[in-house]
Amino acid sequence: MTRFTTAILMLCTCATSAYAHDVTPGDAGYIQEIFGVHIAPFIYLGAKHMMTGYDHILFLLGVVFFLYHMKDVAIYVSLFAIGHSVTMLLGVWFGWGVNAYIIDAIIGLSVVYKALDNLGAYQKWFGVQPNTKAATLIFGLFHGTGLASKILEYQIAEDGLLANLLAFNVGVEVGQLLALFVILIVMGYWRRSPNFMRQATVANVIMVLLGVVLTYQQIAGYIAST
Repeated sequence: MTRFTTAILMLCTCATSAYAHDVTPGDAGYIQEIFGVHIAPFIYLGAKHMMTGYDHILFLLGVVFFLYHMKDVAIYVSLFAIGHSVTMLLGVWFGWGVNAYIIDAIIGLSVVYKALDNLGAYQKWFGVQPNTKAATLIFGLFHGTGLASKILEYQIAEDGLLANLLAFNVGVEVGQLLALFVILIVMGYWRRSPNFMRQATVANVIMVLLGVVLTYQQIAGYIAST
């Protein structure tokens, strides 16, 4: 088993004790207390969220897993970024909140969906291949909605709201690029291994299981909260 597959297993372990789109108590307190425009802090918060958001990273990993050309990587990552940005910005601006458990369950399913797609499951089971670009954009919308719902819980001040949201979104994209940079470097080395395809199957099965765990946690949390 490669170090990369081991890293996925570590993410799976972390996911059993963490929640998608979580905001640390310190960051939440900062969001609640400040007023006015704070560009640099919100860029930092956005980048931090992306770099520590295992749900984002797993989905991003699934998206680029079998993309070998930078042009394709740019297209798919851009689609995900557009979807994520639109619902995050509009969701907070207009107060469109969704129950965090429900939206995070859908995000867990997005990891399952992409990992199954990488395994060729839809062609084997149904004889069809879903539109991967459309799916990436749609799940990007859900990821952004999840973040918007979490931010709304902390009642961010309206004073400087637009500028701060834009700065936060810039930070998210910076964090996404940094995460993508690391993923592509590791994938580049891993793909040179003669055992890559066999190990890739194992890695995607692990991601399916992780997505199922994430979804189950959120559904259980929703049931317990009602």
